[in-house]
Amino acid sequence: MVTDSTAYLPAGLAEELRIRIVPLYVIMGGDSGEEGIDITPDQLAAALRERRQRVSTSRPTPSSFAQTYRRCLDSGADGVVSIHLSRELSGTWDAARLASEDVDSTRVKVIDSRSAGMGLGFAVLAAAERARDGAGLDEVFRAGVDTAAATVTLFYVDTLEFLRRGGRIGAAAAVLGTALAVKPLLHVVDGRIVALEKVRTASKAIARLSEVAVERAGGRLVDVAVQHLAAPERAERVASILRERIPRLHRMYISEVGAVVGAHVGPGLIGVALAPAPVC
Repeated sequence: MVTDSTAYLPAGLAEELRIRIVPLYVIMGGDSGEEGIDITPDQLAAALRERRQRVSTSRPTPSSFAQTYRRCLDSGADGVVSIHLSRELSGTWDAARLASEDVDSTRVKVIDSRSAGMGLGFAVLAAAERARDGAGLDEVFRAGVDTAAATVTLFYVDTLEFLRRGGRIGAAAAVLGTALAVKPLLHVVDGRIVALEKVRTASKAIARLSEVAVERAGGRLVDVAVQHLAAPERAERVASILRERIPRLHRMYISEVGAVVGAHVGPGLIGVALAPAPVC
């Protein structure tokens, strides 16, 4: 199993499930570093708040993926399933696709998760758990595809400015951020960030985010992830509501997103991802 650093998997799971992670890059001022290794979420949040330097991001190179795939195959893997950040948001999937063709596209299968954060991470975990249980390449691939298609990704940001600057949200949706006191809720649809609702205050927006998450969970057995950037108290509050109100909650994860996604959403992000729990 291979993914990229924007999956933001819960601590310890990558090692436990033998998932290889290829990092994206963050450029702050004139310095470039690997996400999660050279640049932390705290450093990123401070730079965005202080506006002291321009922040941008960059995909891994196809050669980085090719090296990872070859190491996996050379170490005895029958095949590789590689799941990545939405192609609508980054060139990461395309770099992975080019690498798979260079290495062996019959043994290296690449999936576009059509999401980011744990919207991507849940697909990775589902596929990795099937691989751990002895499933073959096609079954592992299908687990990743099916979970990605069934996962819901919702989020709130304090401002649309960072998404607008990076071109990750359309001009029509960005208009929401120009109205006085309007706080937007967003979701990911077909790999793109789309406006969901507009709410008048941050507290009401976060409450509404929780309500929508409960609605989307419905009566399903679900895994839930609550993610944030520099907003741990908000994340805990949302997680507490979801634990109480989602009747068939299987697993709950709370974590902070890294610098790549953080650069495009800004401090204050609260995101919720919901995925069908694996059937034992």
